[in-house]
Amino acid sequence: MYWLVSLPHGGLPDRVWNQLQELTTYTNDHSHNFKFALPESFRVGTLDSLLGLSDDLAKVNAAVEGTVNKVRRQLMDLQSSVAPEDRADVWVEGQTPEGYLQRFAWNEAKYPSRRPLKDIVSSIMETVQKLDDDLKLKVTEFGQLRSQLQAAARKQQGSLAVRDLSALVAPGQLVDTENLTTLLVVVGKQARNDWLAQYEGLTEFVVPRSSEVVAEDQDYLVFSVVLFRRVVDNFKTAARTKGFQVKEVRLDPEGQRSSDAELARVRQDADGKRAALEQWCITSYGEAFSSWIHICAVRLFVESILRYGLPPQFLSVLMRPNPKTIARLRKVMESAFSGVGSHHFSTEGAGGDDMFPYVSFTLNIEG
Repeated sequence: MYWLVSLPHGGLPDRVWNQLQELTTYTNDHSHNFKFALPESFRVGTLDSLLGLSDDLAKVNAAVEGTVNKVRRQLMDLQSSVAPEDRADVWVEGQTPEGYLQRFAWNEAKYPSRRPLKDIVSSIMETVQKLDDDLKLKVTEFGQLRSQLQAAARKQQGSLAVRDLSALVAPGQLVDTENLTTLLVVVGKQARNDWLAQYEGLTEFVVPRSSEVVAEDQDYLVFSVVLFRRVVDNFKTAARTKGFQVKEVRLDPEGQRSSDAELARVRQDADGKRAALEQWCITSYGEAFSSWIHICAVRLFVESILRYGLPPQFLSVLMRPNPKTIARLRKVMESAFSGVGSHHFSTEGAGGDDMFPYVSFTLNIEG
């Protein structure tokens, strides 16, 4: 967790920086602080434009941060089955996310700071919205392939209740003549005796003592049963009423090879799509994270101007508070900077309940 704060310096930024360091770092291990450089060429605009932009930035910040976290969580989900030491790291312009944040430098080439602030925000939001849309599309495509793979695998490798049974039966186990046929019936193991006692009487023209086990797994048995073709439909209906699942099987070696090939193809496609999505997440996380920090920079500037007025004379600082002394740190900050304005600033991270006599935002970096 980090805090992004601004403190008025009255033309003496070094004095305020040294004061902050003395109070929070040198004397007490309350925080590790970093200077957070904002462009000096930001255009202030009118008061009305700043007020409107302030309202917009609260929503934009939440949306951009949400996209950052969605990309990160998707990547973590894709890497969940990979050993931690084998997982690919995320980078932001060649640095770790925290390293990028601690050494933040405004990307002047991508977002010229002399442009109107509203235009800068719109440009950043356009980039992030495209990332968000692409993420939804790619996740949907991957999900569809994964569902296809699961369905194909169930046919080949699932329980006997759902899988294709043709691969489990040898040609010699099936009677297939002009008048007679063989059905396969899936029976729960607990219903074995019920099946054996009832199958001959489910309909007429069932060959006596023709049922035998052809396959089984932990939960199910597959019985074959021979009967006249003309009573197949009646037999199926009667079997269903007793809770038995009837399947007609046609041995088709070519079809089985086709099913195997289809499973292999879908698995290969799913693996390829997964790898592509993982690489996209790694690349896009860096772009989304950078966009988010640029939004935070604009927001800090706007709120500081609205709070402290013109000319811009405030120190922008990134603080990494000691989790064990957060309450104490806030008290130290409030005591030292309580005279910087007539109103307290409400942080968006606490539903407006936490008020501070300086501009402060909370940044939560998901690991």
